[in-house]
Amino acid sequence: MTVPLGTMRATGDFVTIKDGEIFFLGRKDSQIKRHGKRLNLELVQQVAEGLQQVESCAVTWYNQEKLILFMVTKNDLVKDYIFEELQKHLPSHAVPDELVLINSLPFTSHGKVDVSELNKIYLNYINLKSECKLNGKEELWEKLHHLWKSVLNLSEDALKIPDESLFLNNGGDSLKSIRLLSEIENLVGTSVPGLLEIILSSSILEIYNHILQTVFPDKDLTLSKNHAMKRKFSDVTQEETSGKSLHQESVVPLHCDNEINAFIALSRGSQILSLKTDRYLTKLGHCPSDLISQTDIQIRESLNTPPLIGKSEDPSCVVEVSEEETPVIRAEKMEFRVRWRSDTGKCVDASPLVVIPAIDKSSATVYIGSHSRIMMAVDLYSGKLKWEQILGDRIESSACVSKCGNFIVVGCYNGLVYVLKSNSGEKYWMFTTEDAVKSSATVDPTTGLLYIGSHDQHAYALDIYKKKCVWKLKCGGTVFSSPCLSLIPYHLYFATLGGFLLAINPATGDRVWKHSCGKPLFSSPRCCLQYIFIGCVDGNLLCFTHFGEQVWQFSTNEPIFSSPCTSASEQEIFFGSHDCFIYCCSMKGHLQWKFETTSRVYSTPFVFRNHNHTNEMLLAAASTDGKLWILESKSGQLQSVYELPGEVFSSPVVWESMLIIGCRNNYVYCLDLLGDKDNEVQSLEYT
Repeated sequence: MTVPLGTMRATGDFVTIKDGEIFFLGRKDSQIKRHGKRLNLELVQQVAEGLQQVESCAVTWYNQEKLILFMVTKNDLVKDYIFEELQKHLPSHAVPDELVLINSLPFTSHGKVDVSELNKIYLNYINLKSECKLNGKEELWEKLHHLWKSVLNLSEDALKIPDESLFLNNGGDSLKSIRLLSEIENLVGTSVPGLLEIILSSSILEIYNHILQTVFPDKDLTLSKNHAMKRKFSDVTQEETSGKSLHQESVVPLHCDNEINAFIALSRGSQILSLKTDRYLTKLGHCPSDLISQTDIQIRESLNTPPLIGKSEDPSCVVEVSEEETPVIRAEKMEFRVRWRSDTGKCVDASPLVVIPAIDKSSATVYIGSHSRIMMAVDLYSGKLKWEQILGDRIESSACVSKCGNFIVVGCYNGLVYVLKSNSGEKYWMFTTEDAVKSSATVDPTTGLLYIGSHDQHAYALDIYKKKCVWKLKCGGTVFSSPCLSLIPYHLYFATLGGFLLAINPATGDRVWKHSCGKPLFSSPRCCLQYIFIGCVDGNLLCFTHFGEQVWQFSTNEPIFSSPCTSASEQEIFFGSHDCFIYCCSMKGHLQWKFETTSRVYSTPFVFRNHNHTNEMLLAAASTDGKLWILESKSGQLQSVYELPGEVFSSPVVWESMLIIGCRNNYVYCLDLLGDKDNEVQSLEYT
């Protein structure tokens, strides 16, 4: 091709200029993002080459998911030693997933390392590993210990792992559990059904026994097999595989006075429940509605919350640090400021529930729990603690309000579902499941029933007024995420870590249909009038009809733990991925925009209206490094950003000009979104 004289071409090289000379630093195509941080593969290579035992090496980013170091070494027995040295000299996000010893590096005809050939070598290496049969149970036990230490970045010289060691208590998390699952299945050469749930909830000995049942099904087990849960399910004795009602009498909702109990409840993912608010909404010029947001888009459009003040014309921001070392990041016309924060004692991974009474919205309350076992109610506007209640174990479940507004329902690690009085925190009823409850409940606005899942692999329908379980259904895997209710058609959707998406009849508990997604589902399903959406750890957002037919899938580069959120018009769907992007897709599965954050996006976005620009909808989202992002929902343009002093796995909720979210520095935050200084009201921070 002929190009004008002086045309410059990008070479893809990173350089530095010193004293008029250009020094080569590395290639652009060697830059990857791993564990939420940028990494130059040549850094790993340089550190490895600096070790005395390594003659030469190369690094690849295999399938954009595994960091592999290929080495030519002077001694075949130094693999473990090299791995330990790399852990000493590299940051954690740069430590390779696997070391592969080779006789020599392959090169292209141009003298460069042949990456495609290295990938073939690694593929053969994986296949050989899976074909190598384990020499008995003892070797499995030894290799399981090795994988445990490798995934958790523990030294091979570390003390013996106690049989009762739990993965999550030793530095494991949901992403590492996926890696351990993959490594174990590569080791044994087959899939191990139900293993992920065991990894997340049981000891290393129980993990070993579970693998034994698949790999050596005909052999006697010498190690104690203990799959029985510590808690007994005392409330019901219904056949596990049946979803039929346990109590045949009709469900009669508790009678509530319309005026006293009219309220609006906001929860993660822009979910809005508006009950008995006809008079209140009519006074404000809104359309009354008595349905939940997943099935009635008018609710979100009708809630005319006060506007966010101002908007950033320029997304460039200046960071300021307060005396408490809490960054305040200002854009030209919008800024965040801490209104209040409340100390819960330990990490806050749950998301807030905000309940606004129709009569007196100034008495709005934030309900949230934490790993300290404390469930608390905080005044939305002042941050003043209204009440707190200590439960039996850690709380990761987000609260749900009952239909009458008199009760708050929350799950707990001790296997109990707590029903607390919303005005005092007093325990009204405790329902026992057989394992931890991290799922968040969903209320049925027509019957008042509460639906929730448990790590005991069951879905439950609870009548809190009669203090009874109406039905339970075995779901074919741990229920980590929260159920989603559709009123038309009348379906209840549950997802499991076994990879199943189920549609259930909410009245009877009978299964309508079941779809296997193939990989674990940490994301909660979200439904609209036409479709159901859910994210999968294989990196795909999946779309189904209400009859269980898959319509499309949209692929990202990393697992999706974030739950989808739909726009009020049901034209767009928003979600985050561990590839550090926030995505917006059309209802046909086409990418509208994506925005790159600075870390993984675990939480669920929240869509809300900017009434200062009446036609503009904004999106609030959080990345795990503590950054809060405000984007224009149509374009994905950055409006403002703020950094909390801790990791964030909680999802934001926005009401008026306030954003509420939990943080792993033990605090729940309420942040004001402020506009032009002339309109700003000085905010107070409560500690």
